[in-house]
Amino acid sequence: MIKPTFMAISVMTTILLSACDNTAKIPEKQSSASATPDTQPISIGYSDWPGWVAWQVAIEKGWLKEAGLNVEFKWFDYSASINAFSANQLDAVSVSNGDNLVIASGGTQGIMIMATDYSAGNDVMIAKAGVNSIQDLKGKAVAVEKGLVDHLLLSSALEDAKFKQEDVKLVNSMTNELPQVFASPEISAIAVWQPVANQALKSVAGSKIIYSSKDKPGLIYDTLTVNMSHLSAHKEEWKKIIQVWDKTVKYINDPATHDDAVKIMANKVGVDPTQYAQFIEGTHLLDLAANKKVFRKGAGFDSIYGSTYHVNKFNVQNGVYKTEINADGLIFPSLLEELK
Repeated sequence: MIKPTFMAISVMTTILLSACDNTAKIPEKQSSASATPDTQPISIGYSDWPGWVAWQVAIEKGWLKEAGLNVEFKWFDYSASINAFSANQLDAVSVSNGDNLVIASGGTQGIMIMATDYSAGNDVMIAKAGVNSIQDLKGKAVAVEKGLVDHLLLSSALEDAKFKQEDVKLVNSMTNELPQVFASPEISAIAVWQPVANQALKSVAGSKIIYSSKDKPGLIYDTLTVNMSHLSAHKEEWKKIIQVWDKTVKYINDPATHDDAVKIMANKVGVDPTQYAQFIEGTHLLDLAANKKVFRKGAGFDSIYGSTYHVNKFNVQNGVYKTEINADGLIFPSLLEELK
């Protein structure tokens, strides 16, 4: 399973954050004559999604150390990384923008300082023979794990078709069980992410993808989200980390070095590089210049603001939490704006 989301965890009392303009407010670091140098490494949780596995290239190339950074990347199952971040056991975590809202609803303020990528085809809707479009699904059964990211994808697909969720029969199923569920005669389609999607395609002859995150670029952003107090004390280090990320994306995207990058990433997760290359293609990596555009405030999915507003409403409508989170208070474009 490449990237589950954290929406399925129990949600604690909703916390309304205090920021009231369009950026998160980070308190300035307090100076102290008795302060001692911070020798603890910066801890970042990451997990099995191509936009985050990409960090492995920077790690193995030694670019973080070259930048004078003391960073420790810790490998987790996705939801475990969010639990660790919520318990203040990590300084930062790799998380989708929608899941960061869920973290905030539980009381932890994770500040999104950059986006690693947006999903560009790795989240898909798969239908059986005879179903060639979303319109063909009216009245039919569609399986998805409710409340997770591909429920959001399904919701967007139905909106595009001018359908309501009630126009299809939603069948709640665990994501890793969807290939078996899809083989059931009563199920016409599923919404799922890679590589489970490939398993489902193989399990049912004649099935095909009828909608994907490629049709909705920016619907699902993946981010580097930092603990607010750590960001306050280490802004310069976080700016350097963003610069290392920019170097990493350029290395992956350069045809001369792409194969080497794919091999490093594939080895990390134990997948054949040829197969892993397709997952990278379904992940639109964002360098520094792209991040600056994404972090401009806007209502559309070309802005992380617009995307986050959309998933915020989806979360409330589907009972993930009761009241909309102050999304602006979790988005911090200042570091990107300071970099050239």
